Amino acid sequence: MTPPPTSADTGTDAIWHPSPNFNARRHDLTPHLVVLHYTAMDSAEAALERLCDPRYEVSAHYLIAADGRLWQMVREADRAWHAGAGEWCGQEDINSRSIGIELDNRGDHPFSAAQMNRLEELLRAVLLRWRIPASGVIGHSCMAPGRKCDPGARFDWARLARQGLASAAPGAAARPETDVGMDRFRALARRRGFTADVDDATLLQAVRLRFRPWQTGPLTDRDVLPLLTDASRAEA
Repeated sequence: MTPPPTSADTGTDAIWHPSPNFNARRHDLTPHLVVLHYTAMDSAEAALERLCDPRYEVSAHYLIAADGRLWQMVREADRAWHAGAGEWCGQEDINSRSIGIELDNRGDHPFSAAQMNRLEELLRAVLLRWRIPASGVIGHSCMAPGRKCDPGARFDWARLARQGLASAAPGAAARPETDVGMDRFRALARRRGFTADVDDATLLQAVRLRFRPWQTGPLTDRDVLPLLTDASRAEA
């Protein structure tokens, strides 16, 4: 049995609950991303059982319950099986490049304060330990658009961004581009990391889930705003 990590290894007080569903990171890769998920199950205990069952061949490094309890199932240095097919910034095998964090939530209700507090504490430790920038914290839906939609429309990305734990979108006062077409939107989305090969509607949904989950309907000028950087504005 894999020995439990110590708090000195992880900087957390996680409950060690080892999963057999992991292997070595490929090509000597180390984490430069954190992928956030929701469990879509009825309880944290049910999710924990699933993530540690060899029949399902799925796992994550961490699971955070709605009440703030934290379990670790795979050592951070190892490759947990949480991301699956997809890509980010043109790179595949996201499992070898990331830390996976599962959040006890069905996707149809807000994430609790206790859970968000624990997530923020964990993210601070993980980002510091692996020198991961805020832009490296992404959702499952970001790297697997159309296939996955977690952590979903109810996840508070803005809260993480205010603490430097995720990328921030420009404020409401920022000026959007006008007469934006899908080609421009797709180019900007790709520059921000959304490189998976999907159709226009699926890409728009993925970007909105990350930055504008309340928005529906056709592409608007405001959909481009979260994707703009100083460099892309200069090119406009």
